[in-house]
Amino acid sequence: MINLSLLDNQPINFHYIPEGADIEYYPNYFSELESSLLYKYLLNNIKWQQDKIRIFGKEINLPRLTAWYGDPDKIYTYSGIKMNPMPWTTELNKIKEKIEQKSDVIFNSVLLNLYRNGNDHHSWHADDEPELGKNITIGSVNFGESRDFRLKHKIKKDLEKINIHLEQGSFLLMKPPTQLNWLHSVPKRKKVFNQRINLTFRYITN
Repeated sequence: MINLSLLDNQPINFHYIPEGADIEYYPNYFSELESSLLYKYLLNNIKWQQDKIRIFGKEINLPRLTAWYGDPDKIYTYSGIKMNPMPWTTELNKIKEKIEQKSDVIFNSVLLNLYRNGNDHHSWHADDEPELGKNITIGSVNFGESRDFRLKHKIKKDLEKINIHLEQGSFLLMKPPTQLNWLHSVPKRKKVFNQRINLTFRYITN
């Protein structure tokens, strides 16, 4: 069992409020020891799966591995992929409880992504599926390799893009109305060779 320190006074290192968004970034929200232990646990104990998506009538592998955990019946569908939740583990619950101190939301589900190297990526999208409702809060936790996280406005091309280098043990909180107005991505990086695990905690309304 991994013990986590529940600190409620972690300072915000980055608070950006561009038009139509509210984003907070907490580096080192998890200690180096916590991050190392959780990374190893998640890598070896989460039931990772290789999902497929259909593009122009052709079925291809999603460029990362995924897993979906949460409360019973909290089914999530994105990119044509329907995910039924695995039950919470003790460690996932502890991570959830720690970030809920900053989120003002009690999360009931989490999508995990395993980026195996710099070729694994996530194209431009928003976490705005109908089952998430309108006031969407996303809590993103990162273990392992650091990766760039990019954001751009859905409509206003003149607004400056945002790039945040998400580090080991960091916590990124995207508050409403960010998902309704902005897209985000994890681009490919040729010089990245190590694995990264990202957890995006959500609240399914149905």
